[in-house]
Amino acid sequence: MRRYQLTVPGIGETNWTQAEQQRLDTGEMLLYSGHEEENYPHTQGVALMPSNVARNTLVGWESHGSRIIKASFKTKKEGITMNIIHCYATTKDQFYNRLQSIIAKCPIKDLTILMGDLNAKVGIDNTGY
Repeated sequence: MRRYQLTVPGIGETNWTQAEQQRLDTGEMLLYSGHEEENYPHTQGVALMPSNVARNTLVGWESHGSRIIKASFKTKKEGITMNIIHCYATTKDQFYNRLQSIIAKCPIKDLTILMGDLNAKVGIDNTGY
């Protein structure tokens, strides 16, 4: 992370359960979102790892299940927040409806960044998956 000067890298397929915020031995913070049930199979999961600089501007973060996490950061511009949404997508409409709902709640004046493992559906024939 430091070597490549990444400020808020996203991590997909963490395979962790629960949603937590942890401080690592290296000093970095880890925000992760997995299955809510503790005994659920360790599959899916997403995380964000804000750098020390980004951590100081963190306004808050939200877990949206095992496939979507959102964090908000203050910017240098007064009244503007940067929202980072990291996801591990499926091709299911339910996922995209939920993602659209989360994006729609971000104020238009704010900067919103969507990143992650995004699968695509092309055409009208969705029978392959």
